Amino acid sequence: MKVLVTGTSKGIGKSIATKFLEEGHDVIGFDIQKSSINNKNYTHYIQDICNELPDIADIDILVNNAGIQEGDVIKVNLEGTINVTEKYINPNIKSIVFITSTSATTGSEFPEYVASKGGVLAYMKNVALRISKYKATANSISPGGVKTDLNSHILNDEKLYKAVLDETLLNKWAEPEEIADFVYFVSVINKSMTGEDIIIDNGEKLKSNFIW
Repeated sequence: MKVLVTGTSKGIGKSIATKFLEEGHDVIGFDIQKSSINNKNYTHYIQDICNELPDIADIDILVNNAGIQEGDVIKVNLEGTINVTEKYINPNIKSIVFITSTSATTGSEFPEYVASKGGVLAYMKNVALRISKYKATANSISPGGVKTDLNSHILNDEKLYKAVLDETLLNKWAEPEEIADFVYFVSVINKSMTGEDIIIDNGEKLKSNFIW
């Protein structure tokens, strides 16, 4: 199948693109930076998702991963995601996956970031309603802590890292490859779940202490 993944230069997006390539799919990647992915079935566009997008016909699977944590997050995370999705919805579409964040549910993040991801979560449900006529699914994956370069300031600080791990039930953060596996399952293997959000946070949202 023809798969479009945004934000593929590193981190979760790179892992998602790599997963689909390993499974034999043709992958197109968008990023404002170059990609280090070297595979004959991979095509890379240096592309800002907020700008005019190239014409690419018959996308089967779209994974909206690109996003930022600081700066004009509403424009990039929400408006950019809408820009990409509306461009590539087509009668051939099989699945659309949105990478959101646990903060879309918990509200625990920078205000604009929370608003952007909460908006994506609501927009995902709107997309699920609209592409159901194609028998296609739309879902979102909401990671908690993930071991990526974006979080290096925490991963490289022993005190900070212990503090965030203590907030999880499983006392760990996810690897990018784990998120990629969930994306692959939701978009390729799944045929019946749509309009749903999957939280992958090692139990951070659930953790609570009972005091008696």
